[in-house]
Amino acid sequence: MRTYIPRGRDVEELTAGKDWFVIDATNQVLGRLAARVASILIGKDKPRYTPHLDCGDHVVVVNADKVRLTGNKIDQKIYRTHSGYPGGLKEVPIKRLMPQRADFVIREAVLGMLPKNKLRARRAKKLRIYIGEEQLARHAGQTPQKLENKKS
Repeated sequence: MRTYIPRGRDVEELTAGKDWFVIDATNQVLGRLAARVASILIGKDKPRYTPHLDCGDHVVVVNADKVRLTGNKIDQKIYRTHSGYPGGLKEVPIKRLMPQRADFVIREAVLGMLPKNKLRARRAKKLRIYIGEEQLARHAGQTPQKLENKKS
């Protein structure tokens, strides 16, 4: 017996409207939150998951500044970028980055957990991250479902 792999049009008919989910990042561990969000963006939580198609849902993360880091990561984790020129290395510790750009920290963690393929950019566009809960009113028209926090 052969494994059934749905074609693109089969999956699109079944998942015509993508769902929207809201995840509250308050007191959640960064890595566990990122893994859960990446799984939803990929669509692995659906019975019709197909590896070569984008069948994931939209995710809105609120209260990004209240995410938690375990161990000594707050003191030791460093984000590095390089311009490509000699001496162009920039290093920013997460301790300095979290108060100003907590959304960047979560986005980088989630993008690091998405597969590195041609669907990555399309999946990343379905992720929205907000510092507070005020911005959630923007997505009232999509009627997002609130996902419960898992114990972590």
